[in-house]
Amino acid sequence: MPDKTVKTHCCFCGQQCGVQLKVKENTIVGIEPWYEFPFNRGMLCPKGVKRYLQQAHPDRLLHAYEKDSSSRSGFRKLAYDTAIARVAEAIERIQREHGPNAFALLSGASLTTEKTYLMGKFAHMCLRTSNIDYNSRLCMVSAAAGNKKAFGIDRAANPWSDILSTDVILVAGANVAECAPITTNYIWQAREHGAKIIVVDPRITPLARTCDLFLPIKPGRDAALFNGILQLMIENDWLDHDFIEQHTVGFDALAGLVREWTPRRTAEVTGIAEKTIRQAAELWGTAKKSFLLHARGIEHHSHGVQNVLSTINIVLASGRIGKPGSGYATITGQANGQGGREHGQKCDQLPGGRDLGNAEHRAYVAGVWGMNPDDLPQPGVDAYELMRKAHSGEIRGLLSICFNPVVSLPTTISCGPRSRSSIFSSPSISS
Repeated sequence: MPDKTVKTHCCFCGQQCGVQLKVKENTIVGIEPWYEFPFNRGMLCPKGVKRYLQQAHPDRLLHAYEKDSSSRSGFRKLAYDTAIARVAEAIERIQREHGPNAFALLSGASLTTEKTYLMGKFAHMCLRTSNIDYNSRLCMVSAAAGNKKAFGIDRAANPWSDILSTDVILVAGANVAECAPITTNYIWQAREHGAKIIVVDPRITPLARTCDLFLPIKPGRDAALFNGILQLMIENDWLDHDFIEQHTVGFDALAGLVREWTPRRTAEVTGIAEKTIRQAAELWGTAKKSFLLHARGIEHHSHGVQNVLSTINIVLASGRIGKPGSGYATITGQANGQGGREHGQKCDQLPGGRDLGNAEHRAYVAGVWGMNPDDLPQPGVDAYELMRKAHSGEIRGLLSICFNPVVSLPTTISCGPRSRSSIFSSPSISS
């Protein structure tokens, strides 16, 4: 029998399902459903069911290690005090010889919010380096930029409960059934109440096989599709003119831009039949309530921000946001993708979603930290550029926590000599 149960969240993705951990002698030995938790109401996906195995998994590292060519494994155990002192000494030496920006940090969105705050503060206040970024750079950062451009804030505003009472759900670039099964349940419940489901994806995903309208788009053509849908909304006057007038800017310029995206041209570019594009525009345009969801499928592009903005455009043109059963949201992939950005480990942000390049924001955070705003570094570069700077020798040391660049940035990390930089890596309970 367990000694106690502890209410917490599953740490594997951004859905953050509630779960109760069964604990015996300070070791997690199982789980119990948390039926009262409002989001998942006791349900868990296969990853969540196995979440309890993480703490005592035999592959989990419990010690610090250093390279040892004489050891069969190539490493030997190292006392943590020794390891921490060695890292601190190396950081001090590198920055003394080559300047503050010669040292960089790669952090992760599986860290708790408190840890992401600490990583940003460690980089900007302690090390005073511009060179920090995090692994959601490879995840939903295009959604973050798109949301900030459109709404002035790096987040979507709608609760998942709005999905349940909507009339039309449009899912773009998200394999919801396999990657966010609990969200799939929300979509299925909405369908049981009469909602129509539109799926935009190059593949026939499980959700696409059961949806009302499937748009098999050519990869990378998402902005073209949504521009074409918006053009049909304008042509048929499926617009909320009062909302556009009171709550948006630049609509006339946008209307002029999408005029060239006729159904025929949109079909040629996207590979979707013209008839299907018209059906999607009518379903979306004439709905009384609607909800749009997207994920990495439209965001992982060199023009990912434009893709995101094109989806937001059809939401704003319809006026169906900020109302019950209507809205827009990004499906967060990592456990703390949102908090990872908002609290200071993104290369151009300070805690609270503030901007590192904004004088007012710098002064406020510096006041909280008890330092001169002029001593805060300027905005740095993204994770890709950090690796390139390391290979060129500009960055001489790198601390990585909760980020596996060998897997996430394989071509970048192997594109040049590695002897110029020292790399320190730290595992995390939630990595």
